[in-house]
Formats: sequence, structure tokens, C-alpha cells
Amino acid sequence: MPPPTRSPGVPAAVLRAGYQRDKAAVLGTLLTPGASTRGIRSLLRRLAQLADRLLCRLWAQAGLPDTGAALVAVGGYGRAQLFPASDVDVLVLLPQAAPAGTAAAVEAFIGSCWDAGLEVGASVRTLCDCLLESAADITVQTALLEARLLCGDAALFAQLQASHAAQMDVRAFLRAKTLEMRQRHLRQENTPYALEPNCKESPGGLRDLQLILWLARAAGLGTRWHDLAASGLATAFEVRQIERNEALLFLVRARLHALAGRREDRLLFDLQTSVAEVFGYRSTAPDGRRLPMRASEALMRRYYWAAKAVSQLTQILLLGIEERLAPARAPVRPINARFLDRGGLLEVASDTLYQKQPRAILETFLLHQTTPGLQGLSVRTLRALYNARHAMDARFRSDPANRATFLAILRQPSGITRALRLMNQTSVLGRYLWVFRRIVGQMQHDLFHVYTVDQHTLMVVRNVRRFFLPEHAHEFPTCSQLAAGWDQPWLLYVAALFHDIAKGRGGDHSKLGALEARRFCRQHGIAAADAALIEFLVREHLTMSQVAQKQDLADPRVIAAFAARVGNERRLTALYLLTVADIRGTGPRVWSAWKGKLLEDLYRLTLRVLGGAAPDPAAEVEARKREALILLALHAMPAEAHQRLWDTLDLSYFMRHSAPDIAWHARHLSRHAGAARPVVRARRSLAGEGLEVLIYTPDRPDLFARICGYFDRAGFSILDARVHTSRDGHALDTFQVVARDHPGPYRELAPLVEDGLLRALASDAPLPPPRARRLSRRARSFPIAPRVELRPDAQGARWLLSITAGDRAGLLYGVARVLSRHGVSVHLAKVSTLGERVEDSFLVEGAGLQDPSRRMALESELLEALIEED
Repeated sequence: MPPPTRSPGVPAAVLRAGYQRDKAAVLGTLLTPGASTRGIRSLLRRLAQLADRLLCRLWAQAGLPDTGAALVAVGGYGRAQLFPASDVDVLVLLPQAAPAGTAAAVEAFIGSCWDAGLEVGASVRTLCDCLLESAADITVQTALLEARLLCGDAALFAQLQASHAAQMDVRAFLRAKTLEMRQRHLRQENTPYALEPNCKESPGGLRDLQLILWLARAAGLGTRWHDLAASGLATAFEVRQIERNEALLFLVRARLHALAGRREDRLLFDLQTSVAEVFGYRSTAPDGRRLPMRASEALMRRYYWAAKAVSQLTQILLLGIEERLAPARAPVRPINARFLDRGGLLEVASDTLYQKQPRAILETFLLHQTTPGLQGLSVRTLRALYNARHAMDARFRSDPANRATFLAILRQPSGITRALRLMNQTSVLGRYLWVFRRIVGQMQHDLFHVYTVDQHTLMVVRNVRRFFLPEHAHEFPTCSQLAAGWDQPWLLYVAALFHDIAKGRGGDHSKLGALEARRFCRQHGIAAADAALIEFLVREHLTMSQVAQKQDLADPRVIAAFAARVGNERRLTALYLLTVADIRGTGPRVWSAWKGKLLEDLYRLTLRVLGGAAPDPAAEVEARKREALILLALHAMPAEAHQRLWDTLDLSYFMRHSAPDIAWHARHLSRHAGAARPVVRARRSLAGEGLEVLIYTPDRPDLFARICGYFDRAGFSILDARVHTSRDGHALDTFQVVARDHPGPYRELAPLVEDGLLRALASDAPLPPPRARRLSRRARSFPIAPRVELRPDAQGARWLLSITAGDRAGLLYGVARVLSRHGVSVHLAKVSTLGERVEDSFLVEGAGLQDPSRRMALESELLEALIEED
């Protein structure tokens, strides 16, 4: 056979211009706001056809039709679906004896594809190569499964298809693809509800749907969704639901590509609003009014609902395929007249059980909890639940038997978290608790929640549940100890279910949620005292966190006011458990050991007041001094060595520090009392996280700002600052800090901090300006309007300064510089970082704060410092 002869053909630049023009014409309607999903399949097919025509033309120009080779589309392109920025994946299938010059012609062909504007992913193999690669690599085996001939030798392509099918081990393929899916889900956070989901790879994404079609094709059950209905694997209703949600995912992915101008399958924060507006969603009404839901929130909620449906349906179909391929039927054991145990899976005895007996719907989850050996729901049960959603109507929700069953689920000694999650996955929870349905897929743009509201809620239930399980006692020993003495765990589960139930409605979600909780308790016949506790917990679920992280716990009036608000020990314990579970459920970056210590301190201080111990600051100080003296004696301190230091300190110092802290200070400062040179000591924080840094130095106006500047430059974040000025004019300050980028042990950092901070305190140079810092991508996408509030404290002697802003490194230093310029001194600083939002509180004083105009100037400068960014 003579070598291939390449014809001159049309210049690449002309082909490129024509292809881009035709592609732009096809994509013309893609970004039309509000366009429906109806034409998306046609659009993807037309993009594939454009590529088909160009490839075949370039194939001919390269002289490859004379070689006996075949050009084959594989991957998504093989399905005749091409997204705007996707690669064009092709296989050049060569005969075993290709003519001389074929390799050069193939190389020229691939080069011409790029020259003509096609981003090809090309592999060049013989038939034997394909079969060997397919046997060794599941990705190649999958790609060949949906190969499509574009041009070239049809007989060679048919031989490839036949050989590939003969080599296919369907059960092994099923096992491999199922494992691959699980690994892919783990890489994508293992949830459809990620805040920046990958619409292709995430659970509930397009890849899950493609998986079902790959398995169906390999098993000979069909190549299209309607084939699955014809083979009995899916119902006609399920096929319609799949096609509807698949079209939405197609449209989301195509618009992502078009808006990003690249292959981007993630719904990034930067792109969510743009994609939402193309879908026709708006954040504001035409008259400028702020709508209750952002455009991006509306889009993401629609996406999450689609992803959830895809997850449900693919689970049903995957289990169905596994059953078809199983070598033998699983053993069956009757549980009662309505349900069976089929090989460890709960199965309905009849496909129409739920339509005929709707009460059996909730019984499903109660049996799943209480029947030993059950590992999940069978495909028959999942399908019956999916098709019974319309049976869960208002009458179903008001049925006393269903209400009793739901309470029974919550009151079981085990399986509560699994039952509620399974109910949410199958859409039963939102159908029964109609108010819960409103938070399914609801995003929270507050920069610290990393879950949708429904997922956060179930995470909080899980966290509460773990307090009652002995195997988790090591995580939060205090919570587990308190839970061990709690008699009705289910009350806390109900409170956790309802604590955020009114998110996204506008207004105070705590108060609105308390009304919903009251209604639930009344409908379910919950006793008045228990109902009052649940309502209290929902209404006050933010209070304990706010008091602990923003107010001075050394002030007896703060503790007394909180104790009066809580009322009794039972409410206090319940609120403490719910608060810890709630903070832990917002995201992995929100909880910290320091927050845990603040909450525990507030709990114990309040418990003493509720127990009848009236706050007596003088007695408390004497008790702390006695305990500190015992600790000093253990370190062989001379009997009176501490006295010179303590004589310079007033009541507020001893009230703000624990006995171990007071003893630590005395050990290191007693011989330096009144010294002119600064003293710095650092140790690992007793809270178990970060460093505690002690600073003793003659006071100066810019001291707080200079210390904050050092920590900022050294890469530390300040969690808490307690500033005290002694009677002889010395500052005795303690800072709780954590290293932003230091994974190693903190004991290595202590000497570095001591040395670096001493040098910073010795400097008299002007305070340098804050370094420009870039906000995180998420903070830029969902900006928080900075807020500054300055008000007198209860006695009018000092001022309470509250600051809210998006977090960034150096922010506290910028605030401290402004306070220094205005001659404002800081007595207490509480830094509360909630993900990427900070809520800082300061107790300050300054002669100029009594002047309204100077206060206004201070607030204006603080706002400017909060919004500085590059």
C-alpha cells in the first residue's frame, strides 16, 4: 500500500475562523437569560457535529482515508455531547500493518486539529493496543465503551467493538466503577451540597448519570434512558425525572464553560452570581428592593435539589443493576406483614405498600433503627419511597399515628442520626416536616457555615448524639459528662432540628424558629415543661456563644444577667450542649479549643450563680490568691516573693485571671516588679491550642498596637487579649495566639516569640502602616459590610467597641493603630473568628470618647481600616 498523500486543502486559519464562527452561532442562545433546559441536548449535539465535520475534513486533507485507519470519537464526545470548552477526545485506530508514512500523517493530522481550533485529546493505537490498554486501565475500557466512528475504516472499528465487548467482564467492570465512584465522591467532599460543587464530578453530578449508562451498556440493558425503562430497570416516571435533572446539569455546565471562557466544571463563588443571572435569577427587584434570597442562593438551591434527585435515582438504578448481575438472589426473612429483610436490606413486601398504607413510610425508618442486622434500604424500598412522595400530604403530616412514629424514631436509644439522614436523602424528612423542606439546599452566605442549612442541622443533631455515646467521650469530656446525667436526649434532638429551621426567611430566625418549635410540640403532644425547654433552646441558641465570646466573663454582672436569662441548671446544661454542637457543626475552621474554654468557663460560672452562690468578687479573689499561693509553693517560690507584684494589681486583674494564670505571672514577674525593661514569657496555651503570651512593660500609648503589629508580622492570629495596667504604671497583658501557618509543636515557637516581641517593644520607630492583604476568594464573592458600634458600658465608665468585618490577616493591627492615634486604650479584646468573618469586641477608654464628634471620627477611621484591601 502506498504512503498516504496529503492534499493541500483549505488553510488552517480559514478552517479555524469558520469553526469559531459556526460555534459562536450555536452558542448564541446559551447565555440568554431565562432560557429553558429544553434545547440544551440539541446544542451539545450540534457542537459535536461541528467538530465531526471539521475532523473528517482534516482527516481527508492529511491523506489518512488511504491508510485503512479509523478516526473514533471517545469519552463524552463519543456520546455526541460536546460542551463549549471540553476537549475533543479521539482515538486514531491503526491497522496492524499500516503503510509507510502513516505515523507522520497522523502527527500532521493532530497538529492541524490544533491549528484549526480543536483542542484534541488524541491517542493513537492499534486494535491489540486498545485491548491491552482496556484490560489494564478502567478509564480506557470505559472510553471505548461509548466509542463512535467518525470516518475511516468501518470494518476495523466494528472489529474493535466486537473484541471489546467479548473482553468485557461485566461484574468486574461494575465493581471497579463502583469503587471509582466512591473514591471520586470522597475527593468531592462526599456530598452533593458542597458550597462550590463540581457539576460533573460531585455526588449527584453528571458523572453519576454517566456511570449508570456505562453499566447499563456493559450489561446489555440499553444505551439510553428510555432503554432502561424498556428493560424494566427504571420506571417511566424515573426516566422523566432523570432527563429533567440531567438537562439542568447540562445547562449549568455549558454556561459555566461559556462564562469562564475555559473548561470550568465547578460552581465557584466567583461564577455563581453570573450563572444565576443567566438563569434569570436576581438579587434585587426591578424597583431596587432587596429580595429575600440572593440570585446565587436561588441558583444553588435549584442545583442542590437536582443533585439530590440525581443521587437518589442513581442509587436506585445502581442497586437495580447490581441485583440483575448478582449470581444468586439474597435470602429473605419476613419482619412483619409489610416488610422483609432481604440480605440485610429492608424491603417492602409490595410495590404499592406506601400508596395503600402511608403510615408504613415512617415505619420504614423506625424498623431500620430497631431491627438487628439491617444495613440499608433495598432498591425496591427506595423506589417505592421515591414514587410515594405525593402520598406524604397534609393529611399524612397531621395523622396522629405518624406523629407518634416520628417521636418514636427520635426516642430510640440508637440510630437517630442515620435515620434522620436517610429520611433526608429520600426526601421523607422534608415531606413530613414541611418547615424542614424550606431549608433543604438553602445556602448560608455568612462566610463561616460550610454546609447548607439542612446539612448543618443534621450535623448538629449528630454532634448532640455523640455526647451520649461512650465511644466519643474523649472528644468533649465535659459535654459527655453532662450528657450522662441528662434524662431525655430526644428533647435536645428536637431543639437541634429546629434551631435553624427559619433561616432564609428574613427577620430573627431564632424567634421565628421558636414559634415553629412551639407549633411542633403542640401538634405532637409534647408535655408543657418539655415544650418550654425546646422553645427556649431554639430561641436562645445563639446567646451563650455571644456572651462567652463577646463579653467580659470576669464581670459578675455579666454572669448574673446571663444566669437570669437562663433561669435554671437544666436549661443551662441543655443550652451548653446545644451551643457546643452548633458551633462544631458550622465548619471545621470555626471551632477552637479557646472557644471551648470560654464556653466551659461561662457554664461553670453561671452554674455557681444558679446554685445560690451570690457573686462575691472579694471572696472569689481571696480564693484565687490562696490557690495561686499553693501553686507557687510547689515551685519553691519564697513565701513573700509575690507580694511586691500583687500590691500593684487591683481587683479586676485577679477577677480576669484564673489561679494557675496568676501563679504563672507571679513566678516570672515577681523579681521584675516595677522594672523599666519589658519582660515577655510564652507557653503553650492551657486551652490546648496555640500560645499564651505574657507581657510586662512600662505602659505607653501605642503599646497594644505595637504588640498587634508584631503578631501580624510574625504570622500569628490573636484569639484573646487581656490588658491590665498596674497602679505603678506597668502594663500586664496576656494574649492567646495561634500561628496561621505553623503545623509543628508550639513549644518550638515560644522562644522565638519571646525574643521577637522583646525587640518589637524596645523599638521607638513609628508604627508601620498595615500591609496590604488580599481577601480570600470567598470573602470577595460574598462581602460583609463592615460594622462598627461604640456604646458606653453599664456603668458609663468605659466603652464597648464591637467590630464585624470579613477576616483577613492584619485586620486587628489596623484597628489597633486607629485606636492608638485617637488615644484610646484597650482593657479587654475578644477576637471571634467565624470562618472568614470576624466579630471582635473591645472594652476601651479614652478622654476623647465623651465628645460625640470625636467618637464619630473614630468610628469613621475604623470603618476605613476595615475596608482596606488590595
